Amino acid sequence: MDRIALAAGALYVIVLLRAGGTFAVGWLAGAGARRGRFAGLTSSERFRRAERAIQRWGAPVVAVSFLTVGFQTAVNFLAGSMRMPLPRYLPALFVGGAAWALIYATAGIGVLEVLGRLFAERTVFGVSAVVALLLLVCGVVVHRRRRAARPSGDTTADAS
Repeated sequence: MDRIALAAGALYVIVLLRAGGTFAVGWLAGAGARRGRFAGLTSSERFRRAERAIQRWGAPVVAVSFLTVGFQTAVNFLAGSMRMPLPRYLPALFVGGAAWALIYATAGIGVLEVLGRLFAERTVFGVSAVVALLLLVCGVVVHRRRRAARPSGDTTADAS
């Protein structure tokens, strides 16, 4: 249990720094956009309405974004660029970051223990699991690249 607490604590510090830093970069980018050539866009009523909605209702989205993969950075950046007030952002960051840290600490340690046992007791299965995982990741990357490279007018479905 001490390993999980230590891992969760370290991950919590990491996620607070990373997400808080992303929020700060978003805040600075938003401030720059308001002064630069995008000033006309950011002063429109539509933009202001969206900004007010994010400032008011964005905190639950920030907290839940930590349970997703690849979405949390965009949400934290957007929260910063849309000037979500810190009294609304920080509680969402603390709660969402804690959930993220606990999930990754418990699941991460569990996966590492399983892989450690697998390699120690059945090395062939451990190597096979890692090779299968790498092949799966490579297959997904190749599939996405091929799909992205396909001409936009091509409406044929994948037969394979």
